[in-house]
Amino acid sequence: MAGPAAETGTPEATSEGLICRTDHVFGMTRRRDAPMRRGACLGRTLLSTLDCIERILRGVAPPQRLPIEMNKFDRQSSSADIQALPDDIAEELSRLPSEVISVDDAPSIAPPVPLTSDEVRTIVISLMLTMFLAALDQTIVATALPTIGRQFNDVSNLSWVITAYLLASTAVAPVFGTLSDIYGRRVMIIISLSLFVAGSVLCAIAPNMPMLILARGLQGLGGGGIMPVVQTVISDVVSPRERGQYQAYFSSVWMVGGILGPVIGGVFAEHLHWSMIFWINLPLAAAAIAMLLPKMKKIPVFHRKRKVDWLGGILLMASAVVFMLVLTWGGTRYPWLSPTVLAMVGGAVALAVTFVWHARRADEPFLPLKLLTGSVAPFALTAGGCGLGAITGLTVQLPLYYESVYHLSASEAGLALIPLAAVSTCGAAIAGRTMARAKHYKRVAIVGTSWAAICALGLTLTTLPLWGLLTLMAAFALGLGTTFPVCVVSLQNSVARPQVGTITGAMNFFRSLMSSFTVAAFAAILLIALGTDIPLAGEHHAAGGIPAIPADDMRHAFRYVFGAATALMTTASLCLIMMEERPLAGPTVTQQVEMAE
Repeated sequence: MAGPAAETGTPEATSEGLICRTDHVFGMTRRRDAPMRRGACLGRTLLSTLDCIERILRGVAPPQRLPIEMNKFDRQSSSADIQALPDDIAEELSRLPSEVISVDDAPSIAPPVPLTSDEVRTIVISLMLTMFLAALDQTIVATALPTIGRQFNDVSNLSWVITAYLLASTAVAPVFGTLSDIYGRRVMIIISLSLFVAGSVLCAIAPNMPMLILARGLQGLGGGGIMPVVQTVISDVVSPRERGQYQAYFSSVWMVGGILGPVIGGVFAEHLHWSMIFWINLPLAAAAIAMLLPKMKKIPVFHRKRKVDWLGGILLMASAVVFMLVLTWGGTRYPWLSPTVLAMVGGAVALAVTFVWHARRADEPFLPLKLLTGSVAPFALTAGGCGLGAITGLTVQLPLYYESVYHLSASEAGLALIPLAAVSTCGAAIAGRTMARAKHYKRVAIVGTSWAAICALGLTLTTLPLWGLLTLMAAFALGLGTTFPVCVVSLQNSVARPQVGTITGAMNFFRSLMSSFTVAAFAAILLIALGTDIPLAGEHHAAGGIPAIPADDMRHAFRYVFGAATALMTTASLCLIMMEERPLAGPTVTQQVEMAE
């Protein structure tokens, strides 16, 4: 929406202007100097003053005014465009309330008091550093596991050092997102960083394996809260149209952290001490807090205090934990059709059904189910989940393929993953810049996911030398990366301001579940195709090598894995096609872009 509304965002200095000024109502604006009945204005001023005095005497705070401000890039400075309304309509509009009582009524556009570019830059850098911590700790312990196992003389429980972190971080993602909408971003980012730092310290000083596993779970609670809160803070300070570029930056940080994690962990474990992989988190977290907290006071407040549905949150977390355990233990510790796995599947389904039943009946559910419906959320969630699932599943399983077929060493196989991880950030950057300029911003993701599906189909049908495989894998990653900024921004743009944290947490929760499911599915595909159990990434190195599987058999088995990746990217492309493309508020280089109201 453009034009006259731009003049309504700043309240007048006089009491007459504050009480009698008519804000933007039903797309119409009254001229400031339109005739009014001064007696009626003074009467309303007196009544308002008496009402405030009465509230103070009763100990009730007066209602807070939330100014409505149009997007600063959509303002028109020309007063000639402002049309005066007839006197009778102006008098009728003057009787309407000139303030927003509920934050739900505020438009989901630019913040009332825009931050300076330097302030935004400082906030973004501190948030990127915070996200780097969470990304780093997901992979940094992988190469240090053999050293940790030898020190504690416990190899059988090493997998729990990673599993505990993943379980905790996945389970709390929607919790922190929802709580940020209730208690605010500042409180939740302090809590998440505090839990992360406390868990890091306990990991570093852990005297035995059980304590290390528990500390990793505590660290995961903080790490799981960092991701949704960081993405929510970005939505508070950056317009939707610009937000895609920043999401690309964070995707790059996440990928860099994931790549550097094993390298840093291996260096610390070999040349220093494995506890350094946890001590390094303290100065990084301190730097992030020192940069971020002073600026957090200037970030607009969009959260809304309400009753917390703790029962719904507990049911959601419990179902997630049980489901993650099924995906972790199924086919490895227990057969998929074993009574233990089947009982856990039944428990996860029962908890999920109970959560849905409770959410439908709760006055203010922890995760409103209506947020997951409509013409945007289900398609954006599915597309983003398929994209992250495909890249995660391939990242886990491809080292085994490289070592078996191309006879690469463990370090060389790790380097061969760089095209998949690094080039995907380039795709995200392209999509982010396109969103800032194009009216039909989702088309770049549709083209990208379709291109990724074609590349994955090529991997399925052909046998390539190593350089050809890496080239085609890079092309696949370029198209896949376009999915993430479009899905994140579309989801956040589809809900009201007080629900951005909730939908962001739900998105991260669903993506984590989809990633775990894809890893388990790819492993099951290889198991069926090869007729023998295969280890997950890193496990064969600890065991001393890869299983003796002929190269031709491995090539044949991975055709089905690449075929599964093709299906995932095809599904993502179809979901993006069906997803509604809602207008984005923010600066644009073309006048054809419709601004969100």
